[in-house]
Amino acid sequence: MNYHAALAYFPKITYQRYKKLTRYFPALKDLWVAEIDDFTKAGLEETIGHEFIIWREGHPIEAIMTELAREQVTTVSLSDPTYPKLLREINDPPHTLFIRGTLPKDEQPAVAIVGTRKCTNYGRQMAQDFAAELVAQGIAVVSGLALGIDGIAHEAVLKAGGVTVAVLGSGVDRSHVYPAAHQRLAEEIVSRGGAVVSEYPPGFEPTQYSFPARNRVIAGLSLGTLIIEAPVESGALITAKAALDYNREVFAIPHPLTSTTGQGGNNLLKLGATMVATAQDILEALQLKNIKEIISNNQTLPASPTEAHLLEHLSKEPRHIDALIKLSGLASGVVTGALTMMEMKGKVKNVGSMMYIVR
Repeated sequence: MNYHAALAYFPKITYQRYKKLTRYFPALKDLWVAEIDDFTKAGLEETIGHEFIIWREGHPIEAIMTELAREQVTTVSLSDPTYPKLLREINDPPHTLFIRGTLPKDEQPAVAIVGTRKCTNYGRQMAQDFAAELVAQGIAVVSGLALGIDGIAHEAVLKAGGVTVAVLGSGVDRSHVYPAAHQRLAEEIVSRGGAVVSEYPPGFEPTQYSFPARNRVIAGLSLGTLIIEAPVESGALITAKAALDYNREVFAIPHPLTSTTGQGGNNLLKLGATMVATAQDILEALQLKNIKEIISNNQTLPASPTEAHLLEHLSKEPRHIDALIKLSGLASGVVTGALTMMEMKGKVKNVGSMMYIVR
């Protein structure tokens, strides 16, 4: 039985409560026979303990497992070694992901492409071009399946024969994929080797709060986030802020000052986002220019000057990525990309919590 997945169905199970429960109940199945005193000893509020006891009586774990199997949904939790490495590194990762399809392996870098639902022809063309160019270089593309830029990016990836991941603010089961207009697109993503993922269980209806939470997952799964087109109050800017909070690179393309749909991106550029004209600009900023060859041939390349510089500050003693950024004097996106490349070459190892050592 997958008790971690079943626990994620409980509506009040936040990341902090999940951590407390998994610390107190090493065998999570004990949670299904726990008394109220056990919940308070675990550090949960007594009211939450009472609510869970009532909830579990009406939600047999066998029924939950049957539903997941019927919907062809798999799960991965923080306790699993297969949990996405980049997502694990953020300060508020989902405790459980519900997945239809196949997530890219950690060795395949991913870049997020997001933007407004009401895009211009210029935004549409840029989303298509950047998505296709990234795919040609072996990069997976992450987005939110929304109308507009998100959907256009997903479609362009599929057309180019690449891998894309759609992160939802709803359940991933077919009848709850949101927006409904993109249910067929979601099926194509899954059938073409990509994935539709959510931190919310099957049957979950989206809320005004689930979309901002979804946006942090998009940023968390990606080395960098590209804002194609976004007005000043666009939800895509929430994804950009999350990327900055996680020490990930933020990219934007310039828009005319008369374009209301592009001023959010222009503002990001004024605040220090990296302006890009082609996907090559993104690859260079993330130190991923040779990524396709490395993935396909598993070859070991000599250290670049950036990698050699970072190695000067690494040893067998774990060092946090923030310390490496400070000591190296390099941009956060450059350090993140270089460390990913160095991991793939077998030069460094991420030992958890964004701590790195030399191999």
